[in-house]
Amino acid sequence: MDSRQLGASGLTVSVVGLGCNNLGRADTATETLKGSQAVIGAALDAGITLFDVADSYGKTPGTSEELLGRSLGWRRDGVVVATKFGMDTRGANGPWTGARGSRRYITTAVEASLRRLGTDWIDLYQYHTPDGRTPLEETLAALDDLVRAGKVRYIGHSNLAGWQVAEAEFTARMRHTTRFVSAQNHYNLLDRRAEAEVIPAAAAYGLGLLPYFPLANGLLTGKYSGGTAPAGSRLSHSRSELLDRTDWRQLARFSEFAAARELSEVDVAFSWLASRPTVASVIAGATSPEQVAANAAAVRWTPSPADLAELDEIFPLAPKVALF
Repeated sequence: MDSRQLGASGLTVSVVGLGCNNLGRADTATETLKGSQAVIGAALDAGITLFDVADSYGKTPGTSEELLGRSLGWRRDGVVVATKFGMDTRGANGPWTGARGSRRYITTAVEASLRRLGTDWIDLYQYHTPDGRTPLEETLAALDDLVRAGKVRYIGHSNLAGWQVAEAEFTARMRHTTRFVSAQNHYNLLDRRAEAEVIPAAAAYGLGLLPYFPLANGLLTGKYSGGTAPAGSRLSHSRSELLDRTDWRQLARFSEFAAARELSEVDVAFSWLASRPTVASVIAGATSPEQVAANAAAVRWTPSPADLAELDEIFPLAPKVALF
């Protein structure tokens, strides 16, 4: 597994990261500690060093952090643990509503995450989504205090628009607080909206991009065809409305593209993301050791300019934003 610098920072991460949102999720093997340990062990064996979680993940919010910490155990020092704060945790960090970017919330949330993860520090602490209430200056000042206290080593954000990425950068510069080093956003071949503003902003300000949903809820795996979802698949029991909006001819062309190169659809989807500007690590969830191994191996292909041009034809580029 190759490693890359996370943006302009000194933090090194594996090109494929493990999304830990499945840990502690009902009706999966990773609902239990034993199942979680198997998945975490497979990730470590595959050379994955980035483990991405959040305080809102799990059947009960916070469970994913707890299972990750217990599964890593003594191996924690050799990996990068990234967690998030700021989403509705439904009681994981207390009866909070609204201002989850506030100093009061952040100081409570970080202590709870540290306790559940069983660690003294968080390598990358990410603002999960803007709360729309707290001034950004307050959020950045609180995070800066955590970095200075040694509880957090780097900070990142998630789900910010391009203008918010720029605002965060210049606010940190003006206030002389710790700057964000990463951006985690929805990005894959089917959803390329991040290319319009987020990726140019990340490139301009030295942020490493951590794309999530690389397989578009499974639509880019090759398992779905003709508008039907296999029994037991994610879209068979949740977000089934995506099937109605899917262009099945487009996905058929994608399957033909992969087959012509003796690759799986997963190989193409992951390798394409890994080839994109500013991408540091592709965040992918998994519920079994076999799925972890397949994800880790999926960045072996390097697309040529001709390959990229053909993929642009199948999955058109995001429209450019008019400046005037």
